[in-house]
Amino acid sequence: MKKRIVLLPGDGIGKEVINSAKDVLNAIAEEYNHTFSFESHEIGGAAIDLYGTPLPETTVDACKQADAVLLGAVGGPKWDSNPSHLRPERGLLGIRKALDLYANLRPIKGFKNLLHASPLKEEVVSGSDLLIVRELTGGLYFGTPSERRDNGNSVVDTLVYSRQEIERIVDKGFQAAQQRRGHLTSVDKANVLESSKLWREIVEEKKAQYPDVAVEHVLVDAAAMKLITNPTQFDVIVTENLFGDILSDEASVITGSLGMLPSASLNENGVGLYEPVHGSAPDIAGKGVANPVAMILSAALMLRYSFQLNDEANVIEDAVQAVLDAGFHTGDIQVPEGRLVGTAEMTKLIADYIKSQNASKCIASCYF
Repeated sequence: MKKRIVLLPGDGIGKEVINSAKDVLNAIAEEYNHTFSFESHEIGGAAIDLYGTPLPETTVDACKQADAVLLGAVGGPKWDSNPSHLRPERGLLGIRKALDLYANLRPIKGFKNLLHASPLKEEVVSGSDLLIVRELTGGLYFGTPSERRDNGNSVVDTLVYSRQEIERIVDKGFQAAQQRRGHLTSVDKANVLESSKLWREIVEEKKAQYPDVAVEHVLVDAAAMKLITNPTQFDVIVTENLFGDILSDEASVITGSLGMLPSASLNENGVGLYEPVHGSAPDIAGKGVANPVAMILSAALMLRYSFQLNDEANVIEDAVQAVLDAGFHTGDIQVPEGRLVGTAEMTKLIADYIKSQNASKCIASCYF
């Protein structure tokens, strides 16, 4: 298989972890006879510095021609004082809109040997395995531009959704539930918001098309509580943009580190943008200590959702699990009696596992 992949390193540790994903994908290509070509383009703060915009047209054009896009991270205090249109995050919002990446998939799964790192009790998070499906190109973030009124003493933000926007993300949620354990939780605020009332109506209409999926409606405040008190009750959560943004970050504590969480943003044509959940972490950028696992797992999601290479995706996920089981960890997570490694060594361990014919023996004999 030949695929063209655009790399958007971005800012901070994004430049480091994107190389980790590339190394692991090269190991997959070598072992499975694929050809992955890579080209890098700027986004975020790096693009502002070079081109005066967080999203150059050359970047947009390259992404539109690619088979998939990997993004590192954007942002940092260097650009905090910039006007809103020159903030790095505008590049991220812009590329999502340009590629019509309306569906964000964020798997949240606790690694058994890392449950101790979660601030939640191990007995609460043990067995957690859920997927948050978030609408990504509508809602409050993409309404009529925010407006300050009354000499800056009042402000207006607009939440807008069309029926078509809600229908397609709800369909994606149902389809995801069909491929998992058959349970869909639709999260809204239908007791207050008109947009949520329409959302709930559409979910009710759609469930007849998916008789094999059980559906429940949960208000967003109740969902936030249940994610902390009983996360194992969830299979697939589908929700709108703002609620999904907040809930997915909240759910990240289940794993004990943002450095473990990948995400996929998809359009209707199968082209996707894949990125770690964590930010640019400018405080550790360039020190070689960033956790590359979330970026590497994002590459696995790319293989699965954009290229339909499920076996290869499974191999990457198995490699990550094997390295963690062997006790290796970066500084953001702690493993009792484990070994602290940096970005490059963690990446090499995972790539070596993929390439080794006897990976467990190799890890045990070569690194302990």
